Amino acid sequence: MMKGFPVGLVHVRQWPAGPARRRAWRCGHPWYPLALAWLALVLVLAGAPAHAESRPVLLVLGDSLSAAYGIERQEGWVSLLEARLDGKVQMVNASISGETSGGGASRLPELLGQHEPDIVLLELGGNDGLRGLPPGQFEANLATMIEASREAGAEVLLLGIDIPPNYGQAYRDAFTGVFHRLADEYELALVPFLLEGVALEDGLMQSDGIHPTAAAQPIILDNVWPALEPLLQAHDVLVAEVDQD
Repeated sequence: MMKGFPVGLVHVRQWPAGPARRRAWRCGHPWYPLALAWLALVLVLAGAPAHAESRPVLLVLGDSLSAAYGIERQEGWVSLLEARLDGKVQMVNASISGETSGGGASRLPELLGQHEPDIVLLELGGNDGLRGLPPGQFEANLATMIEASREAGAEVLLLGIDIPPNYGQAYRDAFTGVFHRLADEYELALVPFLLEGVALEDGLMQSDGIHPTAAAQPIILDNVWPALEPLLQAHDVLVAEVDQD
């Protein structure tokens, strides 16, 4: 009785040795077309992330004004900006309600290392002003963030803010002067007042008088857009002309 695998009943092809054997395997092995197909798929999949990552990265580091406080997040101006850019950039909104310039300066290095942004929008200072932080300290924090962003290869857009009139004109002038001084010193694009056309307007501010409503968010975006658009164009991000009426 025959035992074991009946190799004697199977015709065994004698493969040539050396390079000839390798050539024969490539030409005659039944799995060779399948191996080629897998190789092509791997190459396509390997190339896909690289294509996606080629988009510029835009990082927004702000406080409640950019974190859509009191409204749905998708209604905030940052989300509206992402929708307007329609996938042409990678948006990172690292804004936190209550954030200060000191907190932003502490968080920014990790954000820069993690996301490697091409453009950084700095929208901080409102909470510093409301807490009466000395303008010099606020200015130093912003300068630290500007320099860190530039060292990481990112361009910076500075979004200015004001504080309520009851803080006194002298403090308000010193506070808002920080944004203009830094913009001049570092030759930055600047939005002088993020809430232009929004602050103190009926229906555009929430009941606290500090945070804008959902209806105000398109206006805020229109305040940002003229300063941001040239930075986007410098990274070959072209957006169809937007009607801002």
